[in-house]
Amino acid sequence: MTAFSYELLATDPATGARVGKWHTPHGTVDTPAFMPVGTLGTVKGLTPEQIRATGAQQVLANTYHLALRPTADVVETLGGLHQFMQWNGPILTDSGGFQVFSLAKLTKINDEKVVFRSHIDGSLLELSPERAVRIQEQLGADMIMCLDECPPHDAPPEKMIAAVDRTTRWAQRCREAQVRTDQALFGILQGGTHREMRERSAAGLLPINFPGYAIGGLSVGEAPAEMYSTLDFTVPLLPTDRPRYLMGVGRPVDLLEGVLRGIDLFDCVMPTRNGRNATAFTSAGTVKLRNLKHRTDTGPLDPECPCPVCTRFSLGYLRHLFIAEEMLGPILVSWHNLTYYQTLLRDLRVAIISGTAAEFRTRQLARWGSSV
Repeated sequence: MTAFSYELLATDPATGARVGKWHTPHGTVDTPAFMPVGTLGTVKGLTPEQIRATGAQQVLANTYHLALRPTADVVETLGGLHQFMQWNGPILTDSGGFQVFSLAKLTKINDEKVVFRSHIDGSLLELSPERAVRIQEQLGADMIMCLDECPPHDAPPEKMIAAVDRTTRWAQRCREAQVRTDQALFGILQGGTHREMRERSAAGLLPINFPGYAIGGLSVGEAPAEMYSTLDFTVPLLPTDRPRYLMGVGRPVDLLEGVLRGIDLFDCVMPTRNGRNATAFTSAGTVKLRNLKHRTDTGPLDPECPCPVCTRFSLGYLRHLFIAEEMLGPILVSWHNLTYYQTLLRDLRVAIISGTAAEFRTRQLARWGSSV
């Protein structure tokens, strides 16, 4: 995979947090990094220029959803995801493996493949490891993911073992199916919150020699403390010379705790989903914009935020937009939330380089208080 490389720039000796650069055919990503989620080829409500203005360098799209509409054939015909979305930076596509968990009632799984019944019209979509790779090659993302099985965190031991082993077998099939050399295929560790299962997953995946590794199966119902303790024993299993991606996480505090455990890449719908639902993340904690106390507030949403939302509009105006059900409200708060996530990680990178990541964590947790 000569088109890709991970450059480790600094490691904080007290925590294991690290700063690096992930080089891809469509540009370099400064890590640790957060990827806004554009499931259907769009980060809801924002143009590519607005996404870039938040500080984002890479975005995510979803194989399952794009395979249903507009279909991989259509995206390929229209020039691939970069042209389709008009996003000229790196893109990652999930394989559809998370939907095995999130849409469990609409799926049937065996060792050969997953069969989904479309949540849109009831039609069937078959995803084998080979088919998942083929769709992602048509979509043309820079980073693509192996098809995996994401079991519930409280799955019984026999089902957890079966999911881990199936994920390993599918990863080998994905590797063998890959044709394009300008895409980095990531393996995904599963195993819930069980140390022996994570070790079993790593033992199966590391010999396949992927250019990057993801940790899946977290933030699926377990307590935050369980997620953090799982990272404590899982991250050290991964190579130090490749990016480490924690899938589907999460809250600002989760990003902070993940970075201090050595995670490089994150994605989550939370900043935009919460933004659409009148909840903002700020340097002082979360703000519920529908609260009556904001009605006549002339101050900014977050006085420390450099985004256009905070430098131009009052808190009272933002509340008005949601009360009046104006579409500008969700757009503006999504823009702010993504900027906040990018600013948090930028500041973390500075702290890691200066060797003060632990102190940064202490200060930030105190500022957030109980609102995280």
